[in-house]
Amino acid sequence: MSTTTVETSADATERPAAGPAKGTGRGQRGIVTSLASHGVLITASLIALFPIAWLVYLSLGPDKDDYLHPGGIWSKMTLDNYSFVLQNTNFFDWLKSSLIVSLGTTVIGVMIAATTGYAVSRMRFPAYRKFMWVLLVTQMFPVAVLMVPMYQILSDLQLIDTYLGLILVYCTTAVPYCAWLLKGYFDTIPFEIDEAGRVDGLSPFGTFARLILPLAKPGLAVAAFYSFITAFGEVAFATTFLLDDEKYTLAVGLQSFVSEHDAQRNLMAATAVLIAIPVSAFFYLVQKNLVTGLTAGGTKG
Repeated sequence: MSTTTVETSADATERPAAGPAKGTGRGQRGIVTSLASHGVLITASLIALFPIAWLVYLSLGPDKDDYLHPGGIWSKMTLDNYSFVLQNTNFFDWLKSSLIVSLGTTVIGVMIAATTGYAVSRMRFPAYRKFMWVLLVTQMFPVAVLMVPMYQILSDLQLIDTYLGLILVYCTTAVPYCAWLLKGYFDTIPFEIDEAGRVDGLSPFGTFARLILPLAKPGLAVAAFYSFITAFGEVAFATTFLLDDEKYTLAVGLQSFVSEHDAQRNLMAATAVLIAIPVSAFFYLVQKNLVTGLTAGGTKG
């Protein structure tokens, strides 16, 4: 009896001592892992933010050749570049054109893409699967190949040098991708909601507008953001189809600072910083739904 009691007591005294040592090892590994993760995230953040910070820094240099010796900018920083761009160029005309084209592309493109994605998701018409693949085929052709036929079509429709013509051209890029995106999102919405709408006497369009669209806000936010960014930063089509310099978009107007023998890089940097402001504001408006919309539809469709 005494031998058993002594062995049991010895085991009891040894076990608590082993517990903290094991826990300490796990705690140390947890701290190391946390520090490594934070180090990686901080490094990635610095890499992502450095080009933006560098652009802002170069925009404060008063001379066009300051980018060659950036160390001298620090002692002579000025906001004159921004004043010149805002007061002596057609910046506000470019901004107006960019907003008209970008918002027009966003509204029209998302409307077409939403109805297309919903139809393919819910309705089983002949060759509905092939229809979605046809949309993807339209994205296979490079811009250089599409430029001439599009110019001919817009010329026949008298839409050269018009905002509407450029909006329609941009929709050909935005709609196929957004239709695929929204189709996958609509697939995640239960079909019973459509049936409930029909029981309540709603038409198919009424069900789509009053029940489905409110549930699809995250997907619509992503589609709107993609359409806006696509139209806001596009250069090739805008350069070809817009002839009046007052109708230039910001991306095209930025090229006016580059001539055959000279490049005003300080003004380009300042203009680029100003261009980023509307995009940042638009991103802020849709950021709540952006992550949810990007990840939705990944398991279905």
